[in-house]
Amino acid sequence: MEPPYRRIAEEIADRIAAGEFAPGERVPSTRQIVERYGVAMATATKALTELRTQGLVRAEPGVGTVVAAPPARRARPQPARSSMRDQMVEAAIRVADAEGLPGLSMRRLGAELGVPTMSLYRHVTGKEELLLLMLDRVFAANPPPHPAPDGWRARAEAVSRLQWSMYRRHPWLAQAVSFTRPLLAPHAMAHTEWTMRALDGHGLDDHPLFMAAVMLANYVRGTALNLEAEAQAEQETGLTDEEWFDARQDRFAELLNGGDLPLIARFANRPDAAMTLDDLLEFGLQRLLDGLARLLSADPADGQ
Repeated sequence: MEPPYRRIAEEIADRIAAGEFAPGERVPSTRQIVERYGVAMATATKALTELRTQGLVRAEPGVGTVVAAPPARRARPQPARSSMRDQMVEAAIRVADAEGLPGLSMRRLGAELGVPTMSLYRHVTGKEELLLLMLDRVFAANPPPHPAPDGWRARAEAVSRLQWSMYRRHPWLAQAVSFTRPLLAPHAMAHTEWTMRALDGHGLDDHPLFMAAVMLANYVRGTALNLEAEAQAEQETGLTDEEWFDARQDRFAELLNGGDLPLIARFANRPDAAMTLDDLLEFGLQRLLDGLARLLSADPADGQ
């Protein structure tokens, strides 16, 4: 059984990694730990000592125990560090695939690997760095197609469908990708570079060229945001999307028969009325490419 002081130290370490305590900010004192966890003063002291041993906190005269500044990163990690980091990334992807990003924590990862949570901070500074490594690992495993198909449109379709397949296999990935505060993942950036090359040479300057490449990636990512929500809903309710809809057929029919939604009702009565996220992705992608063709100097009919 894990000693109480270590459990307390791991919880505070998780809070530090989550950014709840910034460098230089005080962490709970021994007295606060005693009151919160109902442990003896000696146990509280051992918990803070454990955090100091791991280099996560330091004693500040006249202030108390504060979060230490992140240690300087090694320019060339030792092989053991790299090997353990690889194991962590692989395990984190497994956990996120199965449980989503909300289910991934440093504590959960430590349990998956069978190691103390505190030891993980020797290999990553926290969950944000871990997420960056996870994202880059997935993109590295899914490079853009080579050789590229002929024509800008076929290339844009190929990379967009590749990214959709990545989101399908890893529903958490769409949550990790951001275009306003992007994680600087070189293999993810390589996808953008590849798309820009696919569209280059057809009359677009650098700015619209970059915007067009990001627009396509953001459309796929935006559609994929529904995937993790669907997976979580299925886990929580135990119902597939089809089962959930079937359970609400009477209410849906009541809404359609009310006469206020005639166009939706007309669509719903079609034999091909079913719509999946794959259908939505494909329809929107083609409309985006139709619009993009108007910006390019090539003949929109041949997509060259």
